[in-house]
Order: sequence, then structure tokens, then C-alpha cells
Amino acid sequence: MAAAAPSVLPSSALGRAGHTPPGERLVMAGIGMGGRGRSDLKWLLQQRGVQFVAVCDVQKQNRLKAKSMVDAAYQNSDCAAYRDLRELLAEQTGLDAVLIATGDRWHAAASIMAMKAGLDVYCEKPGSMSIAEGQAVVDTARRYGRVFQTGTQRMSEAKFVFATELARKGYLGELHTVRAHLWGKVTDVTFNARLPAEPEPAPESLDWNLWLGPAPWRPYNPGYLGGCGAWGVYSDFGAGVAGWGSHTIVQCQAAVSPECPTPVKYYYPGNRSGEGMVCEFANGVKLVLSFEGWRGTCGVTFEGQSGRASVADGYSNPDLTPPSLLKESGRLTRSYAAGTGRPFSHLGDFLSCVKSRRSPVADAGVMQRSMTANHAINLCLALERDLMWDPEQRAFVGDEEANRLRLKACREPWRV
Repeated sequence: MAAAAPSVLPSSALGRAGHTPPGERLVMAGIGMGGRGRSDLKWLLQQRGVQFVAVCDVQKQNRLKAKSMVDAAYQNSDCAAYRDLRELLAEQTGLDAVLIATGDRWHAAASIMAMKAGLDVYCEKPGSMSIAEGQAVVDTARRYGRVFQTGTQRMSEAKFVFATELARKGYLGELHTVRAHLWGKVTDVTFNARLPAEPEPAPESLDWNLWLGPAPWRPYNPGYLGGCGAWGVYSDFGAGVAGWGSHTIVQCQAAVSPECPTPVKYYYPGNRSGEGMVCEFANGVKLVLSFEGWRGTCGVTFEGQSGRASVADGYSNPDLTPPSLLKESGRLTRSYAAGTGRPFSHLGDFLSCVKSRRSPVADAGVMQRSMTANHAINLCLALERDLMWDPEQRAFVGDEEANRLRLKACREPWRV
């Protein structure tokens, strides 16, 4: 942990030269400062209404890179750096909100700890490692009155919003099928091999115990490091289908209804990757999962009786049938912005909601309904049988084993 003494304050710190005065800024910290965390941090540091004061990461190189970014932005050396989130939450008592961009296994536990400390939370996806974890996040947000936004940023990107509005408002005719892109790295949601044990680094360099966090103990191997592309394939560390479905399945849920309902039927496709799997919503709309079908990543397709919209990262506009639907783009996106009051910026929506205390577009309830779908898919694939979900009871119908697996075991003291 390091906290530098204040240096000469730049004019921005005093609210001069057009900058927001300190008392009007949201004071923030970041937990999990790897590549995704630093990407979010870069955007937040450009916002006049935000003041970053602390960063936390179990890897020294990550926390020092993040500290350097903050110090460079404010032209001082004041940013505190921690390796243990518990110390950050205990010592940084002036915080308003926190960015959480840890590995999947930490998302729910870190979010709950932060909300219990009185902070609003922007947490990267996926929001939980199990159905029960996601519900614990919802319960905590409600009990403590906190603003929570899950980082499904495509819910705030104009081209995805346009496709969703086409589906919601009947431009495609009666919706019958929605398709979600899967992550090619996860070919078996039960995969959990162990790499050979190697000597642990010094905790100051990498705190392996904290890196594991809620996940079951296993010996250190550097092969687990390197972002979700490395650890995300292991069921102890990654959320299986949810690693990608937290991007795409939630888009499909939003196209079916603004409430983002959870499918109620899950049909085992004969594999553990999810390829070709079909899920069914209560209104009969089918969700189909696939590795292929888009030119870019995180793709979704919405099909109705009279039209089709398909969009993914890298598309300037959705692929549309009929193509004439493209002329509706400006009108529908303007109508969405005016009707909802939301910006086409996911972090921007979070900051606005922290100030207004309204619910973000991807609040804890949306996160939970989407993650319930993702984890139900994982369980269907792992158990190799069809499942039926009762959203009112928040339970699988007639399947005791699946219901036991709504909760994933966590190491103490990180159980939620």
C-alpha cells in the first residue's frame, strides 16, 4: 500500500480554468486494474465530474500502471495504491463510487463489499459466478440503496440500441428468434484442469491468495495469468457461457422485452460448448446460441415475421432485412435517448445515475436476470439434460441437483 503526500495542486484541483470544483465531483477508486480496468479508468479520468483517488490490484505491475495514469492526469503523485481491497475500503472513507474490473470470480464479492461500505458500483461483466451470487448482489443493492451498473456496455452503444428498438417496436414484425454469439475459447463449460505447481511470487509482486479470492485453492502457475483469455476457460475462474453471454444474451433479452426476462426452458444440445443450444422465453420466442454467424465479436441477431437485424462489434450499422430499415436509425436512436434520458455511454449512464439516484440501464436486477439465464445454460450443459426455470420461485422445476447448483462454493472469508 502506498499513499503519497500532496504536491503542488494544479488549477483543476481547485476548480479553476473551467474544471468542476472538488466538492461537486464524484470521488472514485478502482479495484482490478488490468487491461479492462485501465481502459475504463482512461475514460473516467477524462470526465470533469470525477476525481480518482485510489487504485487496487493484487498484481504490482497493474496497480503501479494505474497509479501512474491517475497521477499523470492530475499532475501530482497523490493516488493511493493498494493490493488488498479490504484496506482500500477501510481507509478511503471519502469515496462515492468504485470501479470493479477484477476477474470474474471476484465480481460479486467485491461488489457486495463495496456496497456494504456505502459505495455505488460499476462492475464489469459477468456480474456473478452463480445464480445465488447474482441474487446476493441484488439483495445488497436494495438493502443499502446503492446504484449498481453491470458493464454490459453494448446496451448503451447506438448501433446495438437501434437493433433492439427495431425488435421492440415491431419493425421486424412479430419476434420469433433471437441469436447470441458464443466465445470460441469456452468449448466445455466443465473444463477445470490444473497446471503444474510453480513457486509463488512474493505477495508484494503478486498476492496469489488474493488473486484466487473466492475460487477454490490451487497451486500457483503463471499460465493462469494474462487476462480472461488465460483464466477464463477454467470453471473455477471463468463463468463459462456467461463469459461471452453476459455481452450477447442480455442483448437478446432486451430485444424480447425491456425487463430483460429470463428464458424458462433450456434444451440440452448434445455438447458442453453451447453450440446450437435453444432456450425458450415464456412468450415463445426462442434464443439460439452459436459460435458463427457474424463478422465481428459479441454479435446478436433478432428475427421477426417480416424483418431481421444483425449486429456485432466492428459493424458500422446493423445488417438489416429489409435494408430500407436503416433509414429509421436516426429517428429511433433519438427517440430512445429522449424517452429514456440515457446517454450512449455506459459509464456515462452510471455517473448520471449516481448523481440522480435513478436505476442504470443495466442495474442489479437486469444483471441477475441475465446471469440467471447464463448460469442456467451452464448447468444444462454440465448436467447434460433439459431444464425448466420458474422465475417466480427462482428455482428449477423438479430438479433438485440443478437447484443445489444455483450456489457455487466459495472460499472463506469471501462467501456471499
